[in-house]
Amino acid sequence: MKIYFYFLTVFILCFSCSETKKNTTNLVKTNQELYDAIKNASPGTEIVLNNGVWNDVEIKFRGQGTKDQPIILKAETAGKVSIEGKSYLKFGGQFLIVEGLHFKNGYSPSGAVVDFKINDEEIANKCTLTNCVIEDFNKLKRDDTDLWVNFWGRHNVLSNCYIAGKTNRGPTVRVNLEGIESINNYHQIVNNHFGPRPVKGGPSGETIQIGNSYTSMAPCYTMVANNLFEACNGEVEIISSKTNFNEFRNNVFYKSEGSLVTRHGNYCTIDGNYFIGDSENENIGGIRIINTGHWVINNYFFNLKGKSFRSPLAVMNGIPKSPQNRYNQVTDVVVAYNTYVNCASPWQFGVGTNIDQADVLPLSEIRSARAVRTTVANNIIYNEKGIDAIVIENDKADGVTFKNNIVDNQGVAFKDFDGGIKEVSLELKTISENIQLPVGIPKDLEPYMGFDFNTIEKDLFGNSRKENNSIGAVVGVDIANPNILDKTKYGTSWYSNVVEPREPITHNVSNANELQEKINGASNGDIIALSSEVYNLQNSIEINKTITIQAKDKTKVQLNYTGAAETPLFALNPKGKLTVNNLVLKGNNSNFAFASLKENMSNHFGLTVSNVEISDFNYVLKVYKESFAERITFEGTSISDCENGIELSEEKNDKGDYNTEYLTINNCNFNNVKANVIDYYRGGYDESTIGGNLLISNSTFANCGAKEKNKRLLNHTGIVNVNITNNVFKNNAVNFVSVLWGAKNNKESNNTLSNSGEIKTEENLEMKLMY
Repeated sequence: MKIYFYFLTVFILCFSCSETKKNTTNLVKTNQELYDAIKNASPGTEIVLNNGVWNDVEIKFRGQGTKDQPIILKAETAGKVSIEGKSYLKFGGQFLIVEGLHFKNGYSPSGAVVDFKINDEEIANKCTLTNCVIEDFNKLKRDDTDLWVNFWGRHNVLSNCYIAGKTNRGPTVRVNLEGIESINNYHQIVNNHFGPRPVKGGPSGETIQIGNSYTSMAPCYTMVANNLFEACNGEVEIISSKTNFNEFRNNVFYKSEGSLVTRHGNYCTIDGNYFIGDSENENIGGIRIINTGHWVINNYFFNLKGKSFRSPLAVMNGIPKSPQNRYNQVTDVVVAYNTYVNCASPWQFGVGTNIDQADVLPLSEIRSARAVRTTVANNIIYNEKGIDAIVIENDKADGVTFKNNIVDNQGVAFKDFDGGIKEVSLELKTISENIQLPVGIPKDLEPYMGFDFNTIEKDLFGNSRKENNSIGAVVGVDIANPNILDKTKYGTSWYSNVVEPREPITHNVSNANELQEKINGASNGDIIALSSEVYNLQNSIEINKTITIQAKDKTKVQLNYTGAAETPLFALNPKGKLTVNNLVLKGNNSNFAFASLKENMSNHFGLTVSNVEISDFNYVLKVYKESFAERITFEGTSISDCENGIELSEEKNDKGDYNTEYLTINNCNFNNVKANVIDYYRGGYDESTIGGNLLISNSTFANCGAKEKNKRLLNHTGIVNVNITNNVFKNNAVNFVSVLWGAKNNKESNNTLSNSGEIKTEENLEMKLMY
């Protein structure tokens, strides 16, 4: 009997201890208290970070929780704990949960903001980051690579987070598979809101990258589901899948400039996703297919104007016997039960074929392997205005089988591929602003039942296909609005990126001494109105917000800048987006009108120059390496008697980087600009880097280029999209006004040349490979 009571007592004590551990809560207020609490944590421990700012905190969250008793690290109040300065979070162990933190106003001193491993021996499994925000947490230099969420191990989760604003090199989220402990990982990236990622100006700007070239044959099984991707514009690939057996389900890609790409690896499922465009932006894409065995089913594509690499469906040519880091042939792919509404180029095959560039590319780069054993079936295409080609064959689509696809092309003829694409008359039913479904499918059109098509059991909205199957992404017409853009369905419970519009405030400035002070006190979007006729300035004006500086009245105001050599009148800082209007800017022949910072441009800048007279500067605009602007615009402006013009050529690493996405010169006059009149450079050849946009129109260039070493007036080497139109070039001491890249989208029209050399086109511009 005593033995019985002994064991009963031990059992009660153990149970009591376990209950105590389960309810242990530690409120910590300093970095050291946090580190100590982590060291002493056991299953069931909750570590609560005191509300406030936590600076320079390097969290190595070690622990061994259990499924029923995880170790939790959380904010005292979700959203009230901000992680700032040089900070990071690393998981090491299992069943660890972090929630409610806000990473901002800083950057990680390591290779990741959130890392699912501490070192090679301490890797995370079954750990979760949830209900957190990572916002503008950028390295100081654009070329410094990091990841904001870096997956290792197995069964880890990123859920209900808001992540936005990454500008430096590196994907926002990466799944790594180096090491057997990280393959077959079954990670989940679910219910997140991936907010705007600005254009990076080169490669390595994906929002999610799953694996890499060298682990592309490994099994992965990562699930990306129920996420909102909003304005994820970093580069041509929003998601880059580079491993096997990944799934992409029920995500919304909203006005995001790029595509979901099966870049390497095989056997992905892309099911029930929405791709929403704006009817105008040709950079908004859909799905790009490379490799083997993918199923693209039940997806909805609306108002997409992307073409080629950014088509709603872009099926690439591969390289025969492709190296591991290049392009494998598309084989054994199924594209079925998808709906395309008002898309400019719904299906493109043979994308990226480059046989005509064989003279300047190595044999290992020639993409001549067409898609084979690929089935396109049971899809609907509807166009309010008919288009010339439903299928664009950049190379022959003779390895593709088309079955029971229907199109309402408003009577415009198209190639039907042996009856595999049928013309029908349909109507649109509006479900919401961004969901319009074709209805009126003829009842005698039965879906094609290919091999394993019986496994496609549900439609876009989750309705069963077993009893009442039909062509297209949706079964039936009685559909409730799914509210796919209700942002409360994604991301955190406490943060919203919705900014209420506000009217700009005008700040009047009557003398030079108060100009910087008024700018510092202004808010984003405000106007600085200059009321005096002349302002004499000796120091640079720092611009670190969105601001307009203009004359108060219609009469132009003159700014004379006498600052030191190689300093700018306007210093464009990170997040400095400046518009100047109706001004006269004069330098001392040794300084600059506008310039980015020489270093630590951790975020983008922007510049619009309208109705301005600029003279007597060394440089009109000097943009340094690792600086980037989405848009630089000069319009209605005269530039005269300057040593150099617009300089955007510092990215000399030939890795596809460049300094601005859009450079626009319209209705401007350039006179006696001696060198670098316009110098805009992107080095390194990669067919999927399709950026750099130069428009020069309705402008006059006279007496320029006298000191241009290469005797070219307009230098735009490697820029993919160039349009030089309706300009006058006279008495420019150069051999060439422009050398266009004929193999890309470079063109000129209606230009008048007098004593200014010529405009030449090189069909195959030889460039250094990026890889």
